Order: sequence, then C-alpha cells, then structure tokens
Amino acid sequence: MSDLVRSDVDAYAAGHTTPFGAWMDRLHAEAATELPYPSMLSGPVVGRLLETLVFVMRPRLVVEVGTYAGYSALAMAAALPLGGRLVTLEIADQHADFAQRHVDASPFADRIEILRGPALASLDSLDGPFDLVFIDADKTGYPDYYEAALAKLAPTGLIVVDNTLRDGGVLDPDSDGDRMIADLNDRWVADERVIATQLTVRDGVTLIRPR
Repeated sequence: MSDLVRSDVDAYAAGHTTPFGAWMDRLHAEAATELPYPSMLSGPVVGRLLETLVFVMRPRLVVEVGTYAGYSALAMAAALPLGGRLVTLEIADQHADFAQRHVDASPFADRIEILRGPALASLDSLDGPFDLVFIDADKTGYPDYYEAALAKLAPTGLIVVDNTLRDGGVLDPDSDGDRMIADLNDRWVADERVIATQLTVRDGVTLIRPR
C-alpha cells in the first residue's frame, strides 16, 4: 500500500491537530487490539474535521452510516448543539457492542443512538431531514447509501463520504472496489443535484451538498 501523503507529513498533521483527550486515545488503542481492521479507525485528523463541520453547521440530526468503534460518532457528538442528536448505523454486533460500551462511558451518551441492522433499512426508518450524513461503511453499499441520504437531506445539509481515494487506487483502478469508488467520484462531480468537493485528507474525504 502506497502512501498518498508522506508518512512524516501525515504524522506532522496529526501532531498539529488538537488531541481529543485520554479517553478517546484509550478508545483508539482498545479498538486497534480488540477489533479487526485497525485502518478503519477515523483517527484524530478526520475526527476533528468531522467535529468542526458539526460545530459550524449546528445540526439537529446527524446520521452516520457505519459505526465501527464509535470514534467518529463520539467526535461529532462532542460538537452537537443543545437538543442535537446523532444516530449511527451498524450491522456488526461486535462493533456495535464495542461502540456502545464507549458511548455509555462518555459524556455524550444521551446524544448518541446506535441502530443495529442493515443500513438501508435503518435509513428508511429514520425521519428526515438529515442535517449531516457521514458515510463510512461497506464500499459496495456507497451508491445506495448516497441516494438514501440525499433523498432525506436538508436543503442546507451535507453528506461526508470517507475513503474516496482508495489509497490512490481511483487513479488507475484495478479492483472492483477501486472502480466502484472511481465511478462514484465521477458521478458526484457530474450530478446536477449536488456540488462535490474532494479533499485529500487521509484516504480521501468528499463533501457533497445540494445545489
């Protein structure tokens, strides 16, 4: 796997991003040892980016597709305004159990709800409008998650999609996953319903808002 950003530059960026604190460090460390695929963790830079978006937007409802360890959910919940809530969707009980334990131990347990089961069914069950949607789940589901989120997105809402550079694999895709994300990147920039901004943060973060 090649580095999109030099490892020393990436470490510099992380070192110059305000840390969340010891409890989030513990979550990150425990997830790296107790859950599979440590690379799925959002990390402090993406976590602070998400938190800052929530801080600026002051959303009433944030929906996250893909809970994993709960790191990004907790990062976003920290910036929610009074009365704001976050619903995070997770199909794997192992992940949901881990995240619930850390949510319960956090100062933000009353702001976060974990819904278990297939994400599309959960999205269908939720009443909109969604003010902010963060998509970071199984990549094969991205096209459907995007359409389901857009259908309920507030007029001033934002969809944030993670892993849209695929470690550079979108430049010359040679796997089904890389081709699918590359096709989605092309689709978003051509979609007349939205305006997309591709950020070269970590493994690629795309911001999508209605026109």
